[in-house]
Amino acid sequence: MTHFSESPIIVVVGRLIAPFIQLFGLYVIFHGHYGPGGGFQGGAMLAASFLLIRLCVGEEASQMHFKRSLGAPVGILGAAVFFGIGLVTMGAGGYFLDYSLLPFEDVSASKLRFFGILVVEIGIGIAVAATLVAIFDELMGGADNG
Repeated sequence: MTHFSESPIIVVVGRLIAPFIQLFGLYVIFHGHYGPGGGFQGGAMLAASFLLIRLCVGEEASQMHFKRSLGAPVGILGAAVFFGIGLVTMGAGGYFLDYSLLPFEDVSASKLRFFGILVVEIGIGIAVAATLVAIFDELMGGADNG
């Protein structure tokens, strides 16, 4: 991919803003079960920060932030975390994502729900961010053959 900005102002501003977008995206993921936000919104913000770097500095330099070859595997990992929690609760005899049935001893139902939702939100955030970056990479340059 050779589509990137040659303007030093855009490169500097993009590189300065991207970490703040990532930090806010992580905040939205980790605090999504307290208020507005969650895994999807935070994952979209993380993806936007990676794509901003790709558009500002080009593909070669942006590979240090998120490698092109990791898009699909990391997206699958995030989805596996989400479905894994749901399957564990179903295996314990409950409904899909019934957090009160997570297999931890001597933990209150409210703490199980808190940690269950947090892990699910993290999984969704990872899946959304990686999948959006992978889609962008496919549209911009095709498959990675190396």
